[in-house]
Amino acid sequence: MGSETAGAHPFPPGFFDRSDGGSDEAFYRVPRIVTHIDEGAIAAVGALYAELGLDGDVLDLMSSWVSHFERAPRNLTVLGMNGAELARNPMATESVVHDLNADPALPFAAASFDAAVCCVSVDYLVRPIEVFADVARVVRPGGPFVCTFSNRCFPTKAIRGWLMSSDAEHGEIVAEYFRQAGGWDAPVVQRRTPEPAGYYGDPLWAVWARVVRLPTA
Repeated sequence: MGSETAGAHPFPPGFFDRSDGGSDEAFYRVPRIVTHIDEGAIAAVGALYAELGLDGDVLDLMSSWVSHFERAPRNLTVLGMNGAELARNPMATESVVHDLNADPALPFAAASFDAAVCCVSVDYLVRPIEVFADVARVVRPGGPFVCTFSNRCFPTKAIRGWLMSSDAEHGEIVAEYFRQAGGWDAPVVQRRTPEPAGYYGDPLWAVWARVVRLPTA
């Protein structure tokens, strides 16, 4: 499995390595019908999607059996690693099994979607800049790509740079993916759950940007 080329961006060598370099297809073969963040963080994801007005044709990347919209978009395409999980997603109108770490090119035509989301999975991408560039290709101009994440993960499958960074630094990492990929406006980085004092739930961070042009490649 490849990784982002060292020297093409500000991330140091080894940043995108993982302790488990084995097959992602094998790791995700068994369905996991669980949620990976608590109710407060789930509600924060749904509230952000509603605030940004995500509707129409929406792509949910690295998805599973649940997408955290308060109300389902008109057409929701879920792309993930486990077909059984995707088949159980009640909001999905289409499901696609695809390994973005093996092939960061999305199997969709240009300008197919009004928006894209990725919930609590961006930390597993070993070629994120390539993925973000291709999301810019398949999302229509002006459409957002919204990445949300917390402090939970499968540590053997998260990239080394993520595991060695703080929550706030994670936001800057994802923002840099947008900048390096091109085709996006200035990314927004926000904590969407209360600050730690007096708050004991899962923290929820979000980074998003909008397509400013269709890539020429």
